[in-house]
Amino acid sequence: MNRPLVGTLATAVLGAAALVGTVGTAHAAPNHPDRHKTKAVDFAGTVALSNCSGSIVKMPTSQPNDPALVMSNGHCLESGMPGAGEVVVDQPSSRSFTLLDKSAGNLGTIKATKIAYATMTDTDVSIYETGSTYAQIEQKYGIKPLELATDHPAKGAGISVVSGYWKKIYSCNIDGFVPTLKEGDWTWKDSVRYTPECKTIGGTSGSPVIDTTTGKVAAINNTGNEDGEKCTVNNPCEVDESGNVTVHKGINYAQETYGIPKCFGVGNKLDLSAEGCTLPKPAATRR
Repeated sequence: MNRPLVGTLATAVLGAAALVGTVGTAHAAPNHPDRHKTKAVDFAGTVALSNCSGSIVKMPTSQPNDPALVMSNGHCLESGMPGAGEVVVDQPSSRSFTLLDKSAGNLGTIKATKIAYATMTDTDVSIYETGSTYAQIEQKYGIKPLELATDHPAKGAGISVVSGYWKKIYSCNIDGFVPTLKEGDWTWKDSVRYTPECKTIGGTSGSPVIDTTTGKVAAINNTGNEDGEKCTVNNPCEVDESGNVTVHKGINYAQETYGIPKCFGVGNKLDLSAEGCTLPKPAATRR
């Protein structure tokens, strides 16, 4: 899997629990006349964490004076990986993120004020609220956030996985979607499977997966099958709608993010009860 790193070395504990991905029902690529046109993808808007990659993201409704959000994987949390079924909401955090320019140069540091949301259930995501607004970041560093797409990604779409940790961009296509991806204790739904060209590694966890046609974030990178084992840590397995289990050694995965904007309202505030929000809720609030 794309395990988080400590310094430049993968640790056994963190590495053991950091995988995610899936292959679900195939979605045909829309027949857009401009589908062949691509946008240049660089490192602007991405960040490096102490052990993973991430990005400054905005919702379609986000405003310049809203607190900026940073997205990474749930398994990249500084407090350790959430257990199966665990959801973290509104927890204080002072985590620092190194902001990169378009050429992957270090611009400076922005700091979290809290973990707005994190889980490894159904998906693998962490979203931090920072103490800086989008406008402040743009004024100081000249960097704009990446926008989360609100449409399901398309099979065959060209994508770039942009790792702020390694300062490397992996380019490939969406090979398909996995109804259920299982790894160790964790299960993810409708995840993205890459074509073989995206050979992501430890430290790329949390990288934004950018659709090269729209320039928007379509998913978040998080795992891969390293050894060909079935459903073990670092070796996710695919489960189709009929319950058949398959393994694809050397193939990597990401979690879709198009549903996340429905869970954030005015001022970038998390609202898990909002219409259309399907992110898992904390146990105490489930109905």
